[in-house]
Amino acid sequence: MSFSSCFSHSPLTFKAMKPCGSVGKGQNFAFPIRSNGAELCKGRIVRSRVNLSGDWNFMGGSRIIVKPTATRLLLHYPKRGQMKVSCFIGSQLASTAFTAGTIAVLPFYTLMVLAPKSELTKKSMESSIPYVVLSILYAYLLYLSWTPETVRLIFASKYLLPELPGIAKMFSSEMTLASAWIHLLVIDLFAARHVFQDGLKNQIETRHSVSFCLFFCPIGILTHVITKAMTKPATKEGHGL
Repeated sequence: MSFSSCFSHSPLTFKAMKPCGSVGKGQNFAFPIRSNGAELCKGRIVRSRVNLSGDWNFMGGSRIIVKPTATRLLLHYPKRGQMKVSCFIGSQLASTAFTAGTIAVLPFYTLMVLAPKSELTKKSMESSIPYVVLSILYAYLLYLSWTPETVRLIFASKYLLPELPGIAKMFSSEMTLASAWIHLLVIDLFAARHVFQDGLKNQIETRHSVSFCLFFCPIGILTHVITKAMTKPATKEGHGL
């Protein structure tokens, strides 16, 4: 009786550090140990405890009762730190590209506004190098910002047309914003060059229109058209005299 009482009231605790169905050394079970419906295996569980209690009597023989206790799961996420580092690098790259692109176009606007008749300005605006460099930068940022969801956001409607909510969600990424900013800088500079060269050809003042093209390109084009329309009659009268 003392042996039965001692055996039935003495729980045995094991630490499960092995694959499914194995507890400790030399103590294997024919069934997997589970906790909260999840199988404790495949190296994802660091620590698990199971209470085994024995019960013996003359009528039913002996039996082992498995009593699971509180199990602590320690899941490892090795890629979490890498994702944070990647996001930080992406944010830094987008910020650097944004600033570098803005600074790169300022000298050309400065020459067109302060020295429109200078030979340096004319040669600089005839060159295609700034457009090639900025286009390469834009293509690289576009490649980094492109995701499988980008196409779905662009062609969100049933007519395969962009919709404002989808575009707003797409531009929530800093990398996408940086690429769009470089895109605007290239188009604005190209339009400003056209306005500048057209002004030289027709002897029209273009400083105000070029200045608008830097941040408000459509307004710059509009002011150039208005200026050209207003100065053309005066130019004809001057040639007639």
